Amino acid sequence: MNKEQLMSVLIAPHVTEKTSRAMQNHNQYTFRVRRTATKVDIKKAVELMFDVKVSGVQVVNEPGKQRRFGKTIGRTQDWKKAYVSLAEGQAIDYEARARV
Repeated sequence: MNKEQLMSVLIAPHVTEKTSRAMQNHNQYTFRVRRTATKVDIKKAVELMFDVKVSGVQVVNEPGKQRRFGKTIGRTQDWKKAYVSLAEGQAIDYEARARV
């Protein structure tokens, strides 16, 4: 993949209570990624965008949920979540990247 394609792999950071604990305890960050992305693509994208060394990637396919829209029943889209483990001493600062 070229750099332009790698830049579009990561959609957004996924921050919840569970992922905040993973950040503090295991140096693991969570991102929403494209559904077509592979572990190798995700690793390269994180290393390119944040200048860090990735030690591992775990991927979870999240199914969409059933929702009601008035009388009709609909469904939200399926999406993919990636847990990215960083090497010792590495960190990602979301706030510093947002100001740039």
